[in-house]
Amino acid sequence: MIALIQPIDTILVLAAAFAAGCIDAIVGGGGLIQLPALFNVYPDTEPTTLLGTNKFASIFGTSNAAWRYSGHVAIPWRTLFPMMPMVLIASASGALLATRVPPANYRPMVPVMLIAVLIVVLRNRHMGLDHQPRAFSAVHYRIAMTLITAIGFYDGFFGPGTGSFFMFVFLRLYGYDFINAAASARVLNVMTNLAAIIWFAVFAHILWLLGIALAISNIAGSVVGARLALQGGNAFVRKVFVTIVVMLIIRTLWIVLR
Repeated sequence: MIALIQPIDTILVLAAAFAAGCIDAIVGGGGLIQLPALFNVYPDTEPTTLLGTNKFASIFGTSNAAWRYSGHVAIPWRTLFPMMPMVLIASASGALLATRVPPANYRPMVPVMLIAVLIVVLRNRHMGLDHQPRAFSAVHYRIAMTLITAIGFYDGFFGPGTGSFFMFVFLRLYGYDFINAAASARVLNVMTNLAAIIWFAVFAHILWLLGIALAISNIAGSVVGARLALQGGNAFVRKVFVTIVVMLIIRTLWIVLR
């Protein structure tokens, strides 16, 4: 019976990694699928080990998605370069704090933030449909950098919805369309994942063989997701974004209230 269950469980986890890579490439939120699958299939494994394995797999799919977007849109490297070390350090700091302060204490804040994002997107029906980058004043630039850094910290500390939060900042403050916001968010996600991987590799543990298998599935999913996003355009990505944010709200509320 065990010999039969184990291969099936492995297939389910790899399928979850594929779906997570696909969703992550479009709007982020793949952790909504991949992480619960790992916890369900490996209930006796240390949570930190599963978190590290999840991050290890995710960075490959996210990197692939960023690379594929770069072939179709102009990645704003001048804008992103100052952000990259900041989110890297912020994510590592968040992971460090998570070892001292239980992240579960802050779970009620997550659905509230997601609901705020959803309301703003739904009220602005044309947000993200046209790419109109904005010129920033010094004050607006500091606000944007503060938010980006805070999201990086949040990813290291807790994490659900990080990709969607990054996208929202680029949509709302930078005037990007959904495709360009997705591309920029994937670049920053690579940095936050990298910080988490370094932390987990040094202070915790990663299931390397499982992580490699998940990474391959994650990459395959990201290929499909990026292609769907680029072919479907901004209107398609907006629908997926709203759907994933709603799912994240339901998921995080369920965790808080159960």
